[in-house]
Amino acid sequence: MPSQGYRGRFAPSPTGPLHFGSLVSALASWLDARANGGAWLVRMEDIDGPRTVPGAAEDILATLAAFGFHADEPPQWQSRRTGLYRAALDRLIASGHVYPCGCTRKEIADSQLRAHQRNTTLIYPGTCRDGLHGKPARAWRLRVPDDAPASAHGNPALIRFHDRWQGPQQQNLATEVGDFVLLRADGQWAYQLAVVVDDAEQHITHVVRGADLLDSTARQIWLQQCLGVTTPTYLHVPVVMNAEGEKLSKQTGAQALDASRPLEALMDAARHLGLALRHPAPSTLEALQAEAIDAWKRRLAQLPAA
Repeated sequence: MPSQGYRGRFAPSPTGPLHFGSLVSALASWLDARANGGAWLVRMEDIDGPRTVPGAAEDILATLAAFGFHADEPPQWQSRRTGLYRAALDRLIASGHVYPCGCTRKEIADSQLRAHQRNTTLIYPGTCRDGLHGKPARAWRLRVPDDAPASAHGNPALIRFHDRWQGPQQQNLATEVGDFVLLRADGQWAYQLAVVVDDAEQHITHVVRGADLLDSTARQIWLQQCLGVTTPTYLHVPVVMNAEGEKLSKQTGAQALDASRPLEALMDAARHLGLALRHPAPSTLEALQAEAIDAWKRRLAQLPAA
């Protein structure tokens, strides 16, 4: 039976079939849950309606099953949880943590010359912090702490955390991000709000995902603090790159996984994670899973301690 203390999840976006990069994240999250005797959940992050492909969620679940990944609880769909996001936003409005914003992307781009160095996100200059100035409301933004000189109490804008794979991390929300969107101008819920609300509601204790999401973590920690919910422990594994040095994704032409040959793909995913597996390779999914769990434990023992 899964441990009551550890709860992890794999949360793909059903914008197409699973590819090798997705498999690496799924394997890492599953291994960490099993290595810790915990529960492993699956959540479909399908709130971005225009990008969601009909039937993709069902295809993802079938592919996961073919690769030996079975969730310990029924899968969840973000599109069915919008009431939770509205309730969270209402709480933030009542507490004064969010405000309506009337700025367009062009206006934000025209107001500055620099973008976030890690993901080219435009830093919001705070134009609507003190009112809309006659503009119609387009989105809702979460206030981040103002940048402040270092003091005995620290800089409230500087979010520090330890990533179990990447080591010590920090991000200054005021200078690197700015107030960020929770409800978009097109009426879609932003990823940052949905993932924080879902992780809290599902009692997720450990988040294991690709390093492309490392940059979002400080924002999520700040939002967790504003909502008064627990911050999970984070682990971000190296992303898979294509031959051009781009993150492997559906947008960069990643091919769908071949569900008829799971062992070969799982072995490649394990190698990407630096797992030392014996030779010859296991001949069944069950044998590979057992060996990979032990290899995962050894791999984690080599990572930087908190």
